[in-house]
Amino acid sequence: MTFKENFADLRKQAGLSQNDVAEKVHVTRQAVSRWECGETVPEIETLQALSGLFGVTINDLLGYPTDLACQSCGMPVTPDQMGRFPDGALNEHYCKWCWDQGKFVRDCTMEEMVEQCLPHMPFGTPEENRAFLQNLLPTLERWKK
Repeated sequence: MTFKENFADLRKQAGLSQNDVAEKVHVTRQAVSRWECGETVPEIETLQALSGLFGVTINDLLGYPTDLACQSCGMPVTPDQMGRFPDGALNEHYCKWCWDQGKFVRDCTMEEMVEQCLPHMPFGTPEENRAFLQNLLPTLERWKK
């Protein structure tokens, strides 16, 4: 789907008029109409505001595929499981169990993260899952440093 299709669907699902959206993201109703007609696409700041308003990622708004994994624990992440920045915008890099309000929820070591994740892995033996996580975590953004 394209931005104009995604945006129109999200606006209607939220039960918002073009005027409602315009007021919430501080643009004109005409700008909202142009987005739905495919004449223009919002600037990045407005995309961020729309992301927060609809509870989806910017990638979702733009129609890009998203197979995201938390860059702290490695678990798959959907928009409703994403961490948030202090302004409410979604953080596509971290899940809500690892990141909230612009910072990591847990101050832990990589090995502690492995142990915290193990009970939430539904497949494989604990030994297989531990080995998997011990190989995966060092490749993730949080632990590369």
